[in-house]
Amino acid sequence: MKALILAAGKGLRLRPITETRPKPLIPILCKPLIRWQLEILNTIDEIDEITIVVSYMKESIRNYVESLSLRKKITFIDQGEEMGTGDAVLKGISNYDPDDDVLIVYGDIFLRDWTFLKELVNRSENILVVARVDNPREYGVVIVENDLFKDVIEKPDKPPTNMVNAGIYKFRVKDILENKDIKLSPRGELEFTDIVRRIGDKTDVKILDLGKDSWVDIGMPWNLLEANKLALKNIQHEIKGIVEDHVSINGRVYVGEDARVRSGTYIEGPVYIDREADIGPNARIRPYTVICKGSRVGFSVEVKESLIMEHVHVSHLSYVGDSILCEHVNFGAGTITANLRFDDKPVKMMVKGKIISSGRRKLGAVVGAYVKTGINVSLMPGVKIGSYSWIAPGAVVYKDVPSKKFYRWEGRYYIEDLHI
Repeated sequence: MKALILAAGKGLRLRPITETRPKPLIPILCKPLIRWQLEILNTIDEIDEITIVVSYMKESIRNYVESLSLRKKITFIDQGEEMGTGDAVLKGISNYDPDDDVLIVYGDIFLRDWTFLKELVNRSENILVVARVDNPREYGVVIVENDLFKDVIEKPDKPPTNMVNAGIYKFRVKDILENKDIKLSPRGELEFTDIVRRIGDKTDVKILDLGKDSWVDIGMPWNLLEANKLALKNIQHEIKGIVEDHVSINGRVYVGEDARVRSGTYIEGPVYIDREADIGPNARIRPYTVICKGSRVGFSVEVKESLIMEHVHVSHLSYVGDSILCEHVNFGAGTITANLRFDDKPVKMMVKGKIISSGRRKLGAVVGAYVKTGINVSLMPGVKIGSYSWIAPGAVVYKDVPSKKFYRWEGRYYIEDLHI
C-alpha cells in the first residue's frame, strides 16, 4: 500500500501565517503538522512508500521532512501549477501500480487520534472518511445511504446533514485512474471529489465516521487555535524544565527541556510550554495556551488560549488572548490584544478580501512573523498584521496591516512602506 499527502497549497486564507512558512509546517503543539501525519504513517507496516505532493515553498517542506530520518521511502512530486486536489492526486499516483491501494490524506487536516489511520489501511473497500461538525455550510457535505457514499455538496446553504468530507480516503489506484477524465470545476480546478463521485456511481464507496470533536480542517487562522486546543486534550502532565519556587501549576501542563518558569507565575492547564521557553516572573498562563521553542513571556504578561510560535518576545505588561503570534514577533511593553466585541457578537476577520465570521465569541489578533510593536499598542479583535511590519507606539489597530508596512496612529491611522 502507498500513502499520499497533499501538501502543495499556498494557504492564502491562512495569511499572514503562511507568508513565512507553508501550511504543512504550521505548528500543532510546536510540532509541524506534516510531522504528525508522517509519524503515524511511518509506523504502519502495510505502507511501503509515502508520496508528498508539494509546490508552494517546496524546498522548506522537503528539507524538513528529510531531516526526520524516517524509515519509510519518501518521494516528492512537484505539482507545479496548483490545479486542484484531483490534479494533485493524479500526479501523486502517476508512478503507482494500478493494483496498489493508496491512502490519501490532505495536508491541512488534524486528527485528535491519528491511530485511526491504522484501522483504515486494514479495510479492503474503497473508503471516504467523514467528520461531524457544527458548521457544515463551510465544508463539502457528504450524502450517505446505507453507509455508502452517494454524493458531496460543496458548502450548501441548507445542509441536509452535518457529515462533511474529512479529506481522508483509501482507494484502489485503478479505480482512480479509470475515472480520471473529469472537467474543471467552476473555480477552474480539477476536484478529487468529482473523481470520487464517478467511482461511487460504478462501485461501492464505504463511509467511515470520525464523529464529532475529533477533526479540524485548518483552512482559516482560527482553525489553528482549534487544532491546538484539540491536541492539548491529549497531553500528559510532565515537567522537564526548571520550575522555580512559588510557581502555581494546576491541571495538565507540559514544560519542555531547558525551559524555565520563574517565581510567581500561575499556570492553568492544559498548557504546552516547549523547550527553551522562558516564562515569568509573575506571568499568568491560562488554559489552552501553547508557547513554542525559545519564546519569552515575561513579567505581568497574561496569555489565554493562544498560540505563540518560536522565539517570540512578549516581555512585560501585555495581554495575549485567543491570538496567534508567529515566529520572532516582538511585543513592546503594554501591547494588548482585544478579543471581545462590545456587542458580544462573533468576531469577524478579513480573509482573501472578504469579511468572514469566525463563529467565535472571542478571537484576538493574528500577527505575522518578525512583527514589532511599540509600547502601549492595542490590536482590535480579528485584526491581522502582515509579516515584517512595525506598529508605532500608542497605535490602535482597527484594520489589517499588510506585510512590510509601518503603521502609525494620530487620530486616524496611516500605513506607509517600511524600508528595511
